[in-house]
Amino acid sequence: MLIGRICAVVLLLVGGITGAANAQLTVDITRGTVDPVPIAVPEFAPVEDLETPTGKLSDIGASISQVITSNLISTGLFRSIDQNAFIEKITAAPSRPRFGAWRPLGVQALVTGRLQMLPNGNLRVEFRLWDVVAEAQMEGVGYTTPVSNWRRTAHVISDRIYSRLTGEEGYFDTRIVYIAEQGDPLNRKKRLAIMDQDGANQQFLTDGSYLVLTPRFSPNRQEITFLSYYNNRPRVYLFNILSNKFEVLGDFPSMTFSPRFSPDGDNVVMSLAENGNSDVYVMDLRTRREVRLTNDPGIDTSPSYSPDGRRIVFNSDRGGSQQLYVMDADGDNVHRISFGKGRYATPVWSPRGDLIAFTKIGDGKFRIGVMRPDGSGERLLTDAYQDEGPTWSPNGRVLMFFRTPPYGNGGTGGKPSLWSVDLTGYNERQVPTPFDASDPAWSPPLPVTNR
Repeated sequence: MLIGRICAVVLLLVGGITGAANAQLTVDITRGTVDPVPIAVPEFAPVEDLETPTGKLSDIGASISQVITSNLISTGLFRSIDQNAFIEKITAAPSRPRFGAWRPLGVQALVTGRLQMLPNGNLRVEFRLWDVVAEAQMEGVGYTTPVSNWRRTAHVISDRIYSRLTGEEGYFDTRIVYIAEQGDPLNRKKRLAIMDQDGANQQFLTDGSYLVLTPRFSPNRQEITFLSYYNNRPRVYLFNILSNKFEVLGDFPSMTFSPRFSPDGDNVVMSLAENGNSDVYVMDLRTRREVRLTNDPGIDTSPSYSPDGRRIVFNSDRGGSQQLYVMDADGDNVHRISFGKGRYATPVWSPRGDLIAFTKIGDGKFRIGVMRPDGSGERLLTDAYQDEGPTWSPNGRVLMFFRTPPYGNGGTGGKPSLWSVDLTGYNERQVPTPFDASDPAWSPPLPVTNR
């Protein structure tokens, strides 16, 4: 699976425009509710409307605009202005927009862009972000990439816009690995699948001839670890997205659960069950040496590292019910952090280090929640019948999970689908997939080359 290379270069301000230091437009993403910022993203204009292997440049420009708009709207922080209302037509000329044509529409942020085919066959995409109220350019970047890579370029531009307006890193140029499910409930075909974070570019990584479970991304590499049952024998695999190669991490004689990378990508922590008891182990990926971290009669599972690699959160029933515990990375200093009503499962540490997400089971429901690493500040973000398996966006502001409705619900019951919710709990959205979907895992940002 090849990921097209993107090279970026910052554009200079054009026409003597006021610099970004004077621009005042910002979006506060820490508040519970915000009024979405009105933003306009006209179609990116081609310098010359040429035919390419993937369509005319004008069509690609329109598609780039649509992807950027969809990405920004999905955050709940922005509101799109209808293109039919636009007064000014944006051209490929790198000129200052007529801000007076945008203010009557309520536009606060304006994105303009242009496309150009280069002699070597690559595509040049340039964009500029404008603060309409301050009449200032806030950002300007050009990208060089293969023509077929236009969609990823749109995600990269979306990240740049989001970052400039919010002060946080974007998460649009990322991928989601998940379990695609088909067939009868008693005979489900489960395949490892991967897609862009918005549901585009769906691909299957396994053929469904054997069961696959719990895929997880490396926090700093384009690698996936997952569990499979090949010939009914549990195996943990590594898959490299850039090389498209699988590697067997290990064959295990006993049940294995939830393998997950350490922050540096050099270790995998997992649960191994033997004689009805499950404990947490860590494996060094270079030596394949296993070290046992817990040794308790209870069931210890679903371990997840803190982003600094110093601590591990896991769930255990050692205290009589399924609760969350934190320990040092070497297995010392185990202490319980969850004390609310109900049971807790599938904890995962935020990449920011400030929160732990989890599945909470109680009152006949499964809900997605977060708490601080010391157990304080518990909040539930969803309230459906069965939400579980949270995974964090790379910037720690959004969670993706899978939702399963009850059987008998209009014929759709029991079919899992992917959803996302931000930390406010107000912006909840379904993520499109071609088949039933469960157990998502979010990738780190893809690499972009600067020059």
